[in-house]
Amino acid sequence: MSHSAHAHTLLSAALGTQEGTSSWLSIDQARINAFADVTDDHQFIHVDPERAALETPWGKTIAHGFLTLSLLVPMLDEIPRDPAHSEGLVMGINYGFDKVRFLNPVVVDSRVRATSTYASAELKGTNILLTRSMTVEIEGEAKPALVAEWIVMMVYAD
Repeated sequence: MSHSAHAHTLLSAALGTQEGTSSWLSIDQARINAFADVTDDHQFIHVDPERAALETPWGKTIAHGFLTLSLLVPMLDEIPRDPAHSEGLVMGINYGFDKVRFLNPVVVDSRVRATSTYASAELKGTNILLTRSMTVEIEGEAKPALVAEWIVMMVYAD
């Protein structure tokens, strides 16, 4: 059996199970400002603490939604994976998102973490399109920052 076929069998059996949860990641103003500089998104709700305190319902700056989304990469990398899924794996390529919803703003100095659940695994030749249901929670908040269906093309050397 090829590496991708074996991994597909294992991943298909794991659908609906939680892959794991990352540790908490701090979202400070320096990180928000750096993201604003890289993306040219300097809206005051992100980068002007004094104005945000006066003119927003949060009383503080908030992280960009896309900053929170981009942090899925390091948070997922931190979640331990079953080595059997990676046997023969050459690389994972970001394939896209089926759905992303920003449900709750991440105020400055909050901490977030991500939970990943296997949603689907589709064999495509010698590759697998793996979809994970991702939830980013905010410490102390009942409502998550975001939920997303993230698709990665897993490329195997078969």
